[in-house]
Amino acid sequence: MTGKTTRPAADPAPAAPKEPAPTPKKEPAPTRKKEPAPAPAAEEPPAPEHPPAEEQPTAPADEPAPVPTAEATPTPEEGPPAPPAEPQAPAPEPKPEKPKAEPPSSPLSLAVEEVSENSVTLTWKAPEQTGRSGLDGYIVEICKDGSTDWTAVNQEPFLSTRYAIQDLGSGDKIHVRVKAVSTGGASVPATLEQPVLIREILQLPRIRMPRYLRQTYVRHVGDAVNVMIPFQGKPQPKVIWTKGDQPLDTSRINIRNTEKDTIFYIREAQRSDSGKYELAVQINGAEDKATLDIRVIEPPGPPQNLKLLDVWGFNVALEWSPPMDNGNSEIKGYMVQKSDKKSGKWFTALERCTRTSCTISDLIIGNTYSFRVFAENACGLSEKAAVTSGVAHIKKTKTAYQPEKIPQRDMMEPPKFTQPLTDRTTTRGYSTHLFCCVRGFPQPKIIWMKNQMEIREDPKYIAMIEQGVCSLEIRKPSPFDGGIYTCKAVNPLGEASVDCKLDVKVPQ
Repeated sequence: MTGKTTRPAADPAPAAPKEPAPTPKKEPAPTRKKEPAPAPAAEEPPAPEHPPAEEQPTAPADEPAPVPTAEATPTPEEGPPAPPAEPQAPAPEPKPEKPKAEPPSSPLSLAVEEVSENSVTLTWKAPEQTGRSGLDGYIVEICKDGSTDWTAVNQEPFLSTRYAIQDLGSGDKIHVRVKAVSTGGASVPATLEQPVLIREILQLPRIRMPRYLRQTYVRHVGDAVNVMIPFQGKPQPKVIWTKGDQPLDTSRINIRNTEKDTIFYIREAQRSDSGKYELAVQINGAEDKATLDIRVIEPPGPPQNLKLLDVWGFNVALEWSPPMDNGNSEIKGYMVQKSDKKSGKWFTALERCTRTSCTISDLIIGNTYSFRVFAENACGLSEKAAVTSGVAHIKKTKTAYQPEKIPQRDMMEPPKFTQPLTDRTTTRGYSTHLFCCVRGFPQPKIIWMKNQMEIREDPKYIAMIEQGVCSLEIRKPSPFDGGIYTCKAVNPLGEASVDCKLDVKVPQ
């Protein structure tokens, strides 16, 4: 009987898979799953199941009826079919089948580079994270202020980090954002904090004169003049050059203007090109002016009216006038040269004399000299010099030599000690020296004494004097050699003496 009861449980099992196909369409199925949970008593009916098991022999004839019987007994039969609904959970399995790459991070440092009356130019930096596959490009979107409709400006992504949005309406306010796009999708957009007003940015005209052109610009005759002066202004300003309120001579001066600077060019400058040139930069009535002061110089002419005013002893006085042509530059000074008639060579006596007169000294007595003077300006020395018409002859003069009388000085001096003797202590067996200094004229005689007794020729003592320094060497003294030593100096004018004490110790 127990085996028979197990078969009917196996028979409905194949019927259950037939019914799950429609059951997912019916939403009541999940509600039925909830019913067995609160009613555990449904598991107790195995006792009433035995009588139906006896009726199973007739079941083959009634096999088409199990479907209604299943509906008739929903609580016991729906418990087992509920698990087949759970196998449909593999539906989320497609997620691991699609390992999508992560989208890139947002572009960095989005900023406005330039705005005109119908366009805006943007710049930004690449995002920090671009993903494994890298960036496909960027999408730029705009939205009018007050609206929420974002419109892509470019249809296809591009890789440049700079983009100019064209064909915008003047006076419009637009919001701008940029997305980074890759195979993983689009990034969070980078958006400008403030809307951009589409209008032309006016900039007042301003000339930026270089520092070296703010002073007089000096060139030499024949040099090229090539000057570039930058300026500012938007829209592009009008540039006007004049000289003395008159247009420039285009046959000599070339002017080339760009959006940001103007170039003033002269191939070979002449003195006539000197003067003040006015530069004006204009935009719709606004104007800025600057002045370019050019001075073209050349070496000056020679000085005028060089005269030899006077000759005395071995000196000569000269005088002259400034040159008639200063070369369009201030005269800095004059160079004066002299020429000896014997050698015929010119030597510079004064390199830069700032006056129109001078005195030349240290001329050799008996020689004849000529003189010439050059003028000097910022360009250099004059090509020619003014030369004296006459010569200067330095004559010999008679002079009587009178030797200077030098009074004789009395050098006689009595002896005098400039450095006295000093007390000393020495050890037995070690030689020692006594020193003192004396002066006097004639040179004094030196006498050494010990305890008021003159030291005569004794091999133990060696007395010397050199350049006024007196010394007495006591060789290997003993305690007996201790006492008072005196140095006495005597000459015809007098005498002097100094003394000291010498102690000789015995080592213990």
